[in-house]
Amino acid sequence: MLYPLKLQAPLKDYIWGGTKLKDEYNKVTELDRVAESWELSCHSAGESIILNGASQGMKLSDYVAQKGKHILGTHGTRFSYFPLLIKLIDAKENLSVQVHPDNDYALRVEGEYGKTEMWYIVECEPGASLLYGFKTKISKEEFQRRITDNTLLEVCNRVPVHKGEVFFIEAGTLHAIGAGILIAEIQQNSNTTYRIYDYGRLGKDGKPRELHVDKALEVTKLEPPVRGTKPVATMDFFAEYDMQLLAQCDLFTVYHFSLHGRCHLQATKYSFHSIVVLDGVMEMEYASGLDTIEKGESIFVPADFGEYRLRGEGSFLLTMV
Repeated sequence: MLYPLKLQAPLKDYIWGGTKLKDEYNKVTELDRVAESWELSCHSAGESIILNGASQGMKLSDYVAQKGKHILGTHGTRFSYFPLLIKLIDAKENLSVQVHPDNDYALRVEGEYGKTEMWYIVECEPGASLLYGFKTKISKEEFQRRITDNTLLEVCNRVPVHKGEVFFIEAGTLHAIGAGILIAEIQQNSNTTYRIYDYGRLGKDGKPRELHVDKALEVTKLEPPVRGTKPVATMDFFAEYDMQLLAQCDLFTVYHFSLHGRCHLQATKYSFHSIVVLDGVMEMEYASGLDTIEKGESIFVPADFGEYRLRGEGSFLLTMV
């Protein structure tokens, strides 16, 4: 029998991470810091584990293999791989300046798909900012020169951020999360990243972290971003919740819900639902059960599961393919 799956997220202690995911988002770990929490993952670098029901203890990828790819929905089965990787990211310090390749380049060079992603600003400290493309269009020669002489940041587009903003990071877009920002990231199921600039930091081994300049030169779009930072649409006419369409593309559709009562949702044959709770405590009710979900928890609802209801006070992201 299919049912909504509570997921345990693999955690990553990268050197730039903080402690908010432990202290405020209920991530239980002995790690000193938690940079990333992979809320929905079937990636070999860290897989979601089912926490509830008959399949407790099973990897999500094994569950999909056992039940069949139809639980991803007709949109999900268009992909030859599990289509999404969803993260919470706590940047206590600046992340490296980086870029992700598109599918064609990544499959040819790395043996996995490329990465288009979106960021939702969950929290940010006053004055926080991030890098998003370039201020103006530049040449490949200037890009290479500025990497070499450490003046790259002078031409990067630095953007002040505010809670609730959305950044669509298409493959090939230079980007870097800044210090003091906690984001939700919805991305293609890929872990391919080309690091361009890293502030001269040393890794855990005491050596400078690897850069991938030659590959970055091949895939980076040397121009300003074309998308704004506002949600696509806001729907505030419902009695017991407000809903925003944050982003929509051929890879994913993402909504933000602010719940102050109840809402009815339905997982159809087209796609599974991923729910990541950003704040509050809610009850999730469906035909065969009732679960309590709270801040920092992630739920996978199989495609064609049908109707379920959420009630309580809080906010969450709903993602579909």
